[in-house]
Amino acid sequence: MHRASLVRIWSNRAALLAAALLLAASPVLARQAPSAQPPDPNAPRVTLPPVTVTAQKEPAPPQDLPVSVSTVPQDLLRGAGIVSVSGASIFAPNTFYNEFTARKLSNPIFRGIGSSPANPGVATYIDGVPQLNTNSSSIEFLDVTQVEFVRGPQSALFGRNALGGVVNVASARPSTTRWTGSLSAPFGNFSSRDVRGVVSGPLGDQVAVGLSFGHAAREGFSINEMTGNDVDYRAATFGKAQVLWTPASNFEARVIVSGERARDGDYALHDLESLRRDPYRVARDFEGHTDRDVVSTTVLARLEGRRVTLSTTTGFVRWETDDLTDLDYSPLPLITRRNSEQDFQFTQEVRLASAPGTALALGGLGSIRWQAGVFLFTQNYDQDARNTFAPFLLSEFVGFPVDQVSPRAALDDVGVGVYGQGTASVSERVDVTVGARFDHERKDAVLDTFYDPPLAPPTAVDTSASYSNLSPQVAVSYRLRPGAMTYVSLARGFKAGGFNPVSPAGSDAYGEEYTWNLEGGLKATTADGRVAATLAAFYIDWDDLQLNLPNPLSPAEFYIANIAGAKSRGFEVELTARPRAGIDVFGGFGYTHARFSSGSLSGGVDVSGRTLANTPDYTANVGAQLSRAVTPAVTLYGRGDAVFRGAFAYDEANTAGQDAYAIANFRAGLRGRYLFAEGWVRNAFDTRYIPVAFAYGLFAPSGFVGEMGSPRTFGIRGGVSF
Repeated sequence: MHRASLVRIWSNRAALLAAALLLAASPVLARQAPSAQPPDPNAPRVTLPPVTVTAQKEPAPPQDLPVSVSTVPQDLLRGAGIVSVSGASIFAPNTFYNEFTARKLSNPIFRGIGSSPANPGVATYIDGVPQLNTNSSSIEFLDVTQVEFVRGPQSALFGRNALGGVVNVASARPSTTRWTGSLSAPFGNFSSRDVRGVVSGPLGDQVAVGLSFGHAAREGFSINEMTGNDVDYRAATFGKAQVLWTPASNFEARVIVSGERARDGDYALHDLESLRRDPYRVARDFEGHTDRDVVSTTVLARLEGRRVTLSTTTGFVRWETDDLTDLDYSPLPLITRRNSEQDFQFTQEVRLASAPGTALALGGLGSIRWQAGVFLFTQNYDQDARNTFAPFLLSEFVGFPVDQVSPRAALDDVGVGVYGQGTASVSERVDVTVGARFDHERKDAVLDTFYDPPLAPPTAVDTSASYSNLSPQVAVSYRLRPGAMTYVSLARGFKAGGFNPVSPAGSDAYGEEYTWNLEGGLKATTADGRVAATLAAFYIDWDDLQLNLPNPLSPAEFYIANIAGAKSRGFEVELTARPRAGIDVFGGFGYTHARFSSGSLSGGVDVSGRTLANTPDYTANVGAQLSRAVTPAVTLYGRGDAVFRGAFAYDEANTAGQDAYAIANFRAGLRGRYLFAEGWVRNAFDTRYIPVAFAYGLFAPSGFVGEMGSPRTFGIRGGVSF
């Protein structure tokens, strides 16, 4: 057996053993921990903390909603040291992030549904503002209070690009009662340092403010054998400012301004088989960079009347990227690429809903809670990319460098959506939810591709197209008892069509993608509020599936094309428990069987019956967090979790893929009234895995290039809070 296989097997077993020991130890520690004093009969009973989500726009407990949603609250984000949306996703079953070392390339995949960064299949919302391109969705977490992973089509409420689901990221509200704050400074191997601070408090009776900032940097994990330099280093500075205005008890307005400046190293791409033999090593003659700047402004307002609530969300997002890379990813001076992109989006949503605690009476037929809204967006995207070929590479007769401008593109979109949803309580136990949304958008594209000097005729496209879509949804839920409900839902989702900035001739446009999703589930809270469990099963049927395919005319560039279709089925289980004070246990498991339908073609290859790319056949997580007061002012705590990913393919033809792997993380520390200190280790058993790779037969001996996953990292963190 190969050494790499043995390492994978033993790392998986070690992670499983660590998780099993952790869970087994929880009740033992609870029994053995000496009591400082007899139990107080007047002490509050132990229950799981209350959770509120916006999975269906209006705030509601997740246990009351007929959707599959995983919530990662602020305590878990802090306790696990999570600073990105992909890091939070490990706690959501059937959720996988296909991401590179470059921050901008982070693509969520739910139940097999995903796509390109420019046209995501899972919509990410930050403070209620949709990120129309994933370049702006994977930013450093700063003063984030909660992340929600809502799986299954949500197009009936959220519209375009929500056919796989929605990710909701919410910033913490400024404190309106007293001044609070914190400052932390972790240090670790790979010269990692990460300083983050936040402060918020009231300015009078009606205004509260919040200010947070951070700077994070580390050396790269991968070494260039040609120079001895690390190539995938990271460095970013980021900040957020908020103002909350509450002039009346039923009205508030909130402005959030945030920004991030990232100056990172090059992609750590290398031949796949070479990486498996010698991890974290690359060989190239040229080292580039990946830079990104993101600035956003969000304005939120909410007015609660006696019968109706009015909410508005206004968003401005601007991002710019500049990449310079060795496009052949080899020691030879063959091709380099410079890619500059910039985007500006404006979104406006106005929504009316029945006020909290009120419902519209339907005579003898029960009552109904409702919401309706309108959404408007514009997006302006520009790209200027240039491949520089070495002399004689294109032809033995071309003895000078040649630039291929591929592409120089301008894409302008404008769209509008109108939606409505009602939930009728037809009896004490039965709720029926019906909703639909109509979306219409127009896209204009100017796409130019040419050589400099002009070795071939240029290609120019100047065109436009319009798309319209109606997305319905219906769900029926039945309350088995207080704290337990079951539901079934049927929903249609869609992903917008559009234009490729660069593609083979005749493939500059692609059509919409559609799904029908049938889902059933069970949600229950038991053991006097100390245990919460959810179970969901789903079936998805795709039409006109969009694929992100490599462009044969331009290395390392991709374009979107529609193929025949696919089907996916599976289930998800989640469990959260707080058996007693100071002990939290959690776990989840998801299974996905996603296959291409008969007659599906990818790049001219029949992929019927093949597994959808970047879709692990299972995902799982298990862990626990323990805390114990050693003095009235000092608490000792520790936590651990293990994450499991099933095998998955890198490409639609299933030519290459990643075997199943597991990662274990641990953290322990002391927290006082103002000070805290902790130590942590991620990927404790140093599992070697390659989470992202793609076909690259032109320059890769194995036919694929990929990037290694993060190795073992460890460090300490200290700080102050008040």
